[in-house]
Amino acid sequence: MDLIPPLTKALAESNYKKPTPIQAKTIPAALQGQDILGCAQTGTGKTAAFAIPTLDFLGRDSQKAESGRPRVLVLSPTRELAIQIGDSFKKYGQHLKIRQTLVYGGVSQKKQVAAMRRGVHVLIATPGRLVDLIQQKCISLKDVEVFILDEADRMMDMGFLPQLNKIIGMLPRERQSLFFSATMPPKIRDLAKELLFNPKTINVTPKTPSVAGIDQQIYMLSKKQKLPKLHEFLRDPEMERAIIFTRTKRGANLLSRKLDEAGFPTNAIHGNKSQAARQRTLEDFRQNRIQILVATDVASRGIDIDGITHVFNYDMPMEPECYVHRIGRTGRAGAKGVAISFCTAEDRQILRDVERLVKTDLSVIFDESVERERKDDSRRHRNAKPKRWSKNGKSRNARGKPTGSGKAKSSRKPGRSRKVSVSDSDKVKEKSDIGTKSSNSGRSRNTEKSRISEKSKSSAKRKASTKSRTSTKSKNMVKTGSSGKSRTAKKSRGSGKPKAAGNSKATTRSSGSTSTRATKASAKKKGRKKPTKNQNRRRYTAV
Repeated sequence: MDLIPPLTKALAESNYKKPTPIQAKTIPAALQGQDILGCAQTGTGKTAAFAIPTLDFLGRDSQKAESGRPRVLVLSPTRELAIQIGDSFKKYGQHLKIRQTLVYGGVSQKKQVAAMRRGVHVLIATPGRLVDLIQQKCISLKDVEVFILDEADRMMDMGFLPQLNKIIGMLPRERQSLFFSATMPPKIRDLAKELLFNPKTINVTPKTPSVAGIDQQIYMLSKKQKLPKLHEFLRDPEMERAIIFTRTKRGANLLSRKLDEAGFPTNAIHGNKSQAARQRTLEDFRQNRIQILVATDVASRGIDIDGITHVFNYDMPMEPECYVHRIGRTGRAGAKGVAISFCTAEDRQILRDVERLVKTDLSVIFDESVERERKDDSRRHRNAKPKRWSKNGKSRNARGKPTGSGKAKSSRKPGRSRKVSVSDSDKVKEKSDIGTKSSNSGRSRNTEKSRISEKSKSSAKRKASTKSRTSTKSKNMVKTGSSGKSRTAKKSRGSGKPKAAGNSKATTRSSGSTSTRATKASAKKKGRKKPTKNQNRRRYTAV
């Protein structure tokens, strides 16, 4: 490769002699200024594949760095990967006068803004913090000549697509773009079409993921047996440095605390930790101050730490691709490694997907108690009956329908014939139809007769009530006439004749008592409410 002398000197000092397949195909095309679409797994040397031609381009054309206007932009999905890329640029460009800085979230932006004001050639950033500084007008992308996107599939999985589209829209049209991804789903291909111009496609990813040199062991355990089994492996003297992967952040913290209590010094790394704490933990693990690191999938990609002998999948990953990235932390650079996975009965489908991806049948070691539980569960499932549960004192079956003792009520409505099978003759069907018609007609006649009798009864009751009313009215008329009518009673009250007034009061009371009895009796017959006193009083005055 035709590289500048300061760059070849740095590579020689770093003991780089033979390029990897991705480097041998990418570097010559990138030196000529072509766009690159590279697909390769983690740990294949992708960082050097885009860092070396970029540094060669900047070393040949030595320009002064301008404030807030980088010439090279490298996007990374995670902070850890951004720091690793920055270390690679420092190592390869140690003999070149090139400024670089890192921009990522989780820390204060003061130092990052100050570095951008001084001017940089290479900006390595995560999408979120980069968009924030662009909106604050601390960074401008108008002078970007080389744009590098690393781990694009991981960036899409983390939900950075909106920020990525904003950043791409701010880039100049005349530029060189290098696009790298471990996988090539349809969304990544669509993004590459928009981003790249006549790219050179380089695919060094084998159809079957390379797990050569890694001893994969699958243990079928229950959840209670995971921690004791992990203690057994950690006491093995061959275990020098290990990463234990969990599915959740809370699970990582809990497992780290339990291992510390058991006498295994560990530390946890996940997305809820601050950037300073995460970087401190990685540095302690890299310097061998701690031998065990508990992590989530944050550390499954892009963390290049040598000397990892064991990888434990304490929890199986949600996606089979994550399994390959996890165990890829061991057995790097031709070294041997051991990958041990704890699988429960709930994780069997994930295990099948992993075997389908790797295209090998993984040897599964069953524990005796787990195998016994599995057989008991299958036997219980075969002999299972629909469960009955009680609601409001009534027993119900599994479908929620009540199950009462005795004969079950038929759902067939009255007057309808039962269903006859297809094998019966047409004569039977005709007879059943005739029987149903006759029964229906007889029932309809009976119902009409009952309605007529009810109407006659109600009319008789009404006539009786009217007769009782007329009789009470005639009696009242006779009594009021003998006392000199109601007007004479009122006059007698005002004129001071006590006898006439007393007689009128008595007559009205007696007439009221007889009328109220009659109305009560008629109301009982009809089922109506009792009339009020005001209603009775109005009736008497009218009379």
